[in-house]
Amino acid sequence: MTGKPFVIALDGPAAAGKGTLAKRLAAHFNLAYLDTGSLYRAVGLSVLRLGKDPSDPVAATEAARNLPADLLQDPDLRSAAAGDASSKVAAIPGVRAALFDWQRRFAAEPQPAGDGSPRSGSVLDGRDIGTVICPDAEVKIFVTASAAARANRRLKELQARGEKAIYARVLEDIEARDARDTARADAPMKAAEDAVHLDTSDLDIDQVFAKAKAIVDERLKR
Repeated sequence: MTGKPFVIALDGPAAAGKGTLAKRLAAHFNLAYLDTGSLYRAVGLSVLRLGKDPSDPVAATEAARNLPADLLQDPDLRSAAAGDASSKVAAIPGVRAALFDWQRRFAAEPQPAGDGSPRSGSVLDGRDIGTVICPDAEVKIFVTASAAARANRRLKELQARGEKAIYARVLEDIEARDARDTARADAPMKAAEDAVHLDTSDLDIDQVFAKAKAIVDERLKR
């Protein structure tokens, strides 16, 4: 991988397995990794901690413009409340504009590895990476799974965190997020026309990684 940074764009709905897959691909191919969803979760969490409504365009945009970097490491980003708030702030044009350039700069100038050695590109996962943030990405994969499979995964994740959750409510939240993400006017969640679809409903992480790696390997041969 030489020349311009090699970018892998992973898009898809919540709990489809994008984050886990993105981390493994980044480690395997020595690429920088950015969970763009964490940016929106951080904005949503910031708004909640200020006691404001994540759907409020003024409050959400202000939070996005003044997002503290250390908030991206906050364990509460994985909470159900932060996840719900993230899809609300993500529908606000002002929030997306505030975070747009930041994400593109990351893809264009990926951070070096922990030992200071150079990386040759990056892996970004989110909802609009292949369509808006990195439309020229070398590899675009739309990672999806059935709502039932994703609800089961999220339920286990929440219970592992010690949060009380029931399947019916988690499924309802998943479906509501899907509706917001696909219906928003600004950069709705959808697969790029040249994206490869990867359904993870009946696959474990090793199987998902193997399929995604094959997609990347095939692109590298060209």
